[in-house]
Amino acid sequence: MTEPVDPSTLARLAEHEEFLRFPDFTHADAWAVGSRIVELGTERNAPIAATIFLGDQRVFHVGLAGSTADNDDWLDRKVGVVRRFNASSLLIRDQFRAKGIDVVEPRLGLDHSRHTFSGGAFPLRVRSALVGVVGVSGLTDEADHDLVVEVLTEHLSSLQDETPAS
Repeated sequence: MTEPVDPSTLARLAEHEEFLRFPDFTHADAWAVGSRIVELGTERNAPIAATIFLGDQRVFHVGLAGSTADNDDWLDRKVGVVRRFNASSLLIRDQFRAKGIDVVEPRLGLDHSRHTFSGGAFPLRVRSALVGVVGVSGLTDEADHDLVVEVLTEHLSSLQDETPAS
């Protein structure tokens, strides 16, 4: 049995997808985003692991105190969902739930060793192109997602602040 999903939640998650698009996303951006996740995770005593991929290359990875190798596995499977469905793992989970589809059903045809429908992995987009994925694991699905969105929003804002006025 799936839990009901509030339509406003789906709208908010879809809004994240539309808003968080970058003019470019480089290794330096990955380092800045990953470092900020570490900073916030440390300040909040969050037992998280975080990862960032650009294309197929893992360019950032950390496991903070209290995280385990299990978090690394969850991260890889959340990233698999983003790559498969081209959207955040939380949005995909909630879209399936809203349709009454149990994500562990065999009819989806997914290898559960490579995919998990849990929040915390988010697409990195340059304009409309998927160029990578950032993920957090160790909190609730929603808190993992919210931490990623918080940091990506800050990073995007800092890039816009650096853009010279015309």
